[in-house]
Amino acid sequence: MRTVIKGMPRGDEGLSTAEYAVGTVAVAGLGGVLIKLLTSPEVRDLLWSVLSQALRAFTG
Repeated sequence: MRTVIKGMPRGDEGLSTAEYAVGTVAVAGLGGVLIKLLTSPEVRDLLWSVLSQALRAFTG
């Protein structure tokens, strides 16, 4: 068993590159979903009403 463990690579040089790639793909996917949501009329109207109510609460 010790010879098997000794023969295994110990470095993780490629690991950070793979993590960045997965993170980049995840962020790009999330950005696409957010753009699709924010450009829909329903969500835009909802955001506008929330902002309008917040401004009315501050201004009276």
